[in-house]
Amino acid sequence: MSKMIILVLADGGKAMATLEAWARVGVTGATILDSSGIGRQLAGHDNLPLIPSIRTVLRTQERTHRTIFSVVPDDFDIPKLIRATETITGPLEAPHTGILIVLPVLEVHGLRENETLFAE
Repeated sequence: MSKMIILVLADGGKAMATLEAWARVGVTGATILDSSGIGRQLAGHDNLPLIPSIRTVLRTQERTHRTIFSVVPDDFDIPKLIRATETITGPLEAPHTGILIVLPVLEVHGLRENETLFAE
C-alpha cells in the first residue's frame, strides 16, 4: 500500500533543502504549502495590514511554516527518508523542528515512480 508523507516544517526556510534531501532518497514528487499553526492563528500574528511594508512581509515569511507532502510506493524506505529529513531539521523529537506523519493510501492515480523530483 502506498504511503502519504506529510511534513510540517517549523522553519519554512528549510523547505528547499528538505526537498533536495527527499529527492536524493528517491521521492519523485512533492507539494509544498505555506502553513501556520494554531498558536499563531490564536495570537493574531498572521494579520497583515492593508498595505504591508516590505519589512513586515519578509518578517511574516520568515515565520511561516511550510507543509510538504508526497505519496511514495509501498516499498519506499521510510526510515531513510526520516534520517534525510533530520539532517536538515535536526531531530524531529526536538522542539520547534517539525512533525512528520506517515499515512496509508488506499488508492493512487498518476503516481510516477521512475521520474525524478529535480531535472538533472
